Amino acid sequence: MDAINAIIVDDEELARSIIREYLADHPEIQVIAECSNGFEAVKAATDLKPDLLFLDVQMPKLNGFEVLELIETDLAVIFITAYEQYAVKAFEVHAVDYLLKPFSRERFDEALALAKEKLARNEFVPRLEILSAAKPNNETVERVLVRDGSRVFVIPTERIDFIEAQDDYVSIRSEGKSHLKKQRLSDLQSMLDPKKFVRIHRSTILNVERLARLELYAKDSRMAILKDGTQLQVSRSGYDALKELL
Repeated sequence: MDAINAIIVDDEELARSIIREYLADHPEIQVIAECSNGFEAVKAATDLKPDLLFLDVQMPKLNGFEVLELIETDLAVIFITAYEQYAVKAFEVHAVDYLLKPFSRERFDEALALAKEKLARNEFVPRLEILSAAKPNNETVERVLVRDGSRVFVIPTERIDFIEAQDDYVSIRSEGKSHLKKQRLSDLQSMLDPKKFVRIHRSTILNVERLARLELYAKDSRMAILKDGTQLQVSRSGYDALKELL
């Protein structure tokens, strides 16, 4: 097999050193970067395009799932976790391998063998399926992550004004700036608090706290006027959804 480029991501130096030690028996694996936090991991993965990630789930600032979301490409991943509850649904349902700390050399070799098989067949579990399975039922996010090149913007949901669909992207308007994120509007909507964010149009989600007033625009059509003066079209179904919250 050709050389496999890998990145090790873990906030614990000891954990990274153990992986390096175990990889000494696998010269076909070339470690091209080590990262101690999620921001470093997103930058390294974006710039270096690895074949394989050894990815810690629990990290400060950005966790492993958030890193995977921001990379925006499907690749082989071996998750690493110290907690059993993180090593069930998202991993076993999709046959994505994981290492539960502390792990033996034998268990490491087993996970690596599976990852190599997937790479050889160019067979990857889509990231979004893993992320969807990892999300606890009915849990909403308090922040949205956006990658611009190798930079990451962390946007608290309370600072979002509205979100609009733009082809395969969404445009997130916050504090006078727009941020593009490669994601479907419906997927992002499912992550947001339905008591605060409402789909007012097939292409628009509004933070209801930004609404100043509604004006009749045409028959069965209204315009949402935001506190900053922005005007957003409201469909009939969007108006019905708004009425339930207001």
